[in-house]
Amino acid sequence: MLRWLLAATHLLALGIGLGAVWVRARALQRPLDTAAAYRPVFASDAAWGLAAALWIGTGLWRLFGGLEKGTGYYLQNHVFWAKMGLLLLVLILEVGPIVTIGRWRREVARGQLPNPSKAPRMARISFLQAGLIVLMVLAATAMARGFS
Repeated sequence: MLRWLLAATHLLALGIGLGAVWVRARALQRPLDTAAAYRPVFASDAAWGLAAALWIGTGLWRLFGGLEKGTGYYLQNHVFWAKMGLLLLVLILEVGPIVTIGRWRREVARGQLPNPSKAPRMARISFLQAGLIVLMVLAATAMARGFS
């Protein structure tokens, strides 16, 4: 039962994260000319962060918890390493948005209107991350079908 719940949570987090990063990208494409215009950016970014924490947490549990195929299976699987490379790229790309959106949150909380000049770049990053997540899904389904 625990294996099933972890797998389900892992997949649901993936779906939530994909939707959240896509919504964040779209919100970053809109005019950010009022404090209220930043709310969808902040909400989708928070959902993306929560999904990432669930996704990585359940993934690590499944990898090292001895509940699935065993750590050895994953660590010897080339498709798994491709999937981890994609995850690493998603995380590296997230550094800029984490810093910028965090700064924007603090500015809005102080009653200031942030400078949205980085929004178009962060929208492109978010769309790229969504594409990388789709590639990760393809890798995961390949692993589930025995590709290594």
